[in-house]
Amino acid sequence: MDAVDLVLRKFDGRPHRQVTGRLLGEDAYGTWLGTPRGTVVTYHYGARPLGRTKVSAVRLLPAEKWWMAMFLAEPAKREIYCDVITPLRWTGPAEITVIDLDIDLVRYRDHRVEVEDEDEFEQHRLEMGYPPEIVEGSLSGAASLHEALVRDDEPFASHYRRWLTRVDG
Repeated sequence: MDAVDLVLRKFDGRPHRQVTGRLLGEDAYGTWLGTPRGTVVTYHYGARPLGRTKVSAVRLLPAEKWWMAMFLAEPAKREIYCDVITPLRWTGPAEITVIDLDIDLVRYRDHRVEVEDEDEFEQHRLEMGYPPEIVEGSLSGAASLHEALVRDDEPFASHYRRWLTRVDG
């Protein structure tokens, strides 16, 4: 399986986070990347520049959506972690770049869904001058994603599990 770099930047172009995953495949939901437990993640913020994933995960990057999702293996307390982003761009033969737009949605194993970092979105919207189409895409993407997570729509119900089994296998 081919390695693919997933690069997250902030709206002003600053690097935010980067991880290299294995391209597992594509289906009607988008591109699936696997990151086995122990995968290195580079952070361009905070006190720790490098980290390692604590559990295996599969990442879904839909082609035209304003979000991406990470489905985490047990024993992680979080089942699904989603970033609100600009739609993905292939920026190289093995590189996907997205703009992280701050809002995150988390679904825990008890199916509780929480929205995080709306305050960060508002702060960056003002500081970085998000244009109206970015604000609209972010907010509508977060709203539709929230609804799908709460309703347990696919690929959030069980579809992702077949991809997750391929990460360590």
